[in-house]
Amino acid sequence: MLATLVVTALAVLYAGHTEPGTVDRWFVDPTADSVGQPWRRVALALDFLGEPVGSVALVSALMACCVLLRRPRAALLVVTGAVASVVTTTLLKQVVGRTIHGPGNLSYPSGHTAFATALAVAMALFVAGLLGLGRSAGLALVLGAALVGGAAMGWAQVALGAHYPTDVLGGWCTALAVVTASGWVVDRTAGRMSGAGLPVRR
Repeated sequence: MLATLVVTALAVLYAGHTEPGTVDRWFVDPTADSVGQPWRRVALALDFLGEPVGSVALVSALMACCVLLRRPRAALLVVTGAVASVVTTTLLKQVVGRTIHGPGNLSYPSGHTAFATALAVAMALFVAGLLGLGRSAGLALVLGAALVGGAAMGWAQVALGAHYPTDVLGGWCTALAVVTASGWVVDRTAGRMSGAGLPVRR
């Protein structure tokens, strides 16, 4: 709920804007590349993982890992969380209309950040289930993974001048809200599969 409120508040605040906001200027100059070598290579590598080829390869590898370890629920969450996060951010960009580097470059919220956060959360839930972690430890792992995954990709997007810091925050919160909803859908789907006599291991 809090994540949804943050996404909505930022969307209203920056709708139609073409310049960095006050909060953005607190951190960096988000209108130009702000990282040199060798960190630029790291940023480009992270950015590639959010591009079509890199994201498909990454999701496929993670799904294969989940399937091999007989965790179909985790595999479902990986793909549904990632796809739903990207679709949601794409739609929100059209609605909000915030741009960076000129017309047509829609920026809010960051789809790359949402994608990375969604995968980090899905895999943290997978690991928590695999290790049999309790509620508190599992929650700590999920939140930690969300912070690391979102921060890493968010840093890359801002460093490469592709997004404002507030775009990154919006993408991160979008993923948290969407993956929560995706998890609910996956749980219901898994329940129906179990009811039909299909083997579903968590």
